[in-house]
Amino acid sequence: MREESENLNKELESKEILKWAISTFPKICIAASFGKDSVVVLHLLKEIKPDIDVIYIDTGYEFPETIAFVEKLKKEWNLNLKVYRPAMSVEEQEKIYGKLYFKDPDKCCGFRKVEPMGRALQNYDAWITGLRMDETEFRKNIKIVESQNGITKINPIARWCEADVWDYINRNRIPYNPLYDKGYRSLGCKPCTLAGKWGRFERAGRWTGTGKQECGLHLEEYYQKYSSTTDVK
Repeated sequence: MREESENLNKELESKEILKWAISTFPKICIAASFGKDSVVVLHLLKEIKPDIDVIYIDTGYEFPETIAFVEKLKKEWNLNLKVYRPAMSVEEQEKIYGKLYFKDPDKCCGFRKVEPMGRALQNYDAWITGLRMDETEFRKNIKIVESQNGITKINPIARWCEADVWDYINRNRIPYNPLYDKGYRSLGCKPCTLAGKWGRFERAGRWTGTGKQECGLHLEEYYQKYSSTTDVK
């Protein structure tokens, strides 16, 4: 009973944060990877602002299951989806750099994630994420409201844990990416994501063996290094 009350309190807190964000920032979006965390936030937003712009970065290296799930949820929830892609196609990048995700994963993430997200965020005053404090050592110090690259970032489920996320999904019967049923705990690009438990944190299956924890979307220095004004349709 106590655990159930705590979960409901977190849910109510997150809804109040989202209501405040929507009323405060006229130009606001949610950045969604369509992993379990962003799906929870999208579901919370359905009651508050169902027509919010949903930014999705298609890196070109996504799992086929993820692409199919994005299309499924777009139709079922009538999402106002805005898809952004890197300035370089996968073919162009591999012709110049080879398998960059093996040789220099930071640069690969810069090209395929940070560059298109930088273009997307130019249109907004604030963005909503599904970041949580318990995901990695780096993320343990995130705040519910932050500033990054001159715009406000809101992390409404920052205080949730992995179990809270799955409890919400199960209670509300929310659809989720089928890759989780294949043993993945955190979802990213196919070449850099492994199933199974690889360490203390759920994102340990990402870039395994490289020491890398973040793709760069939440690091200001990446936007300074990987920026473009090129509009890619």
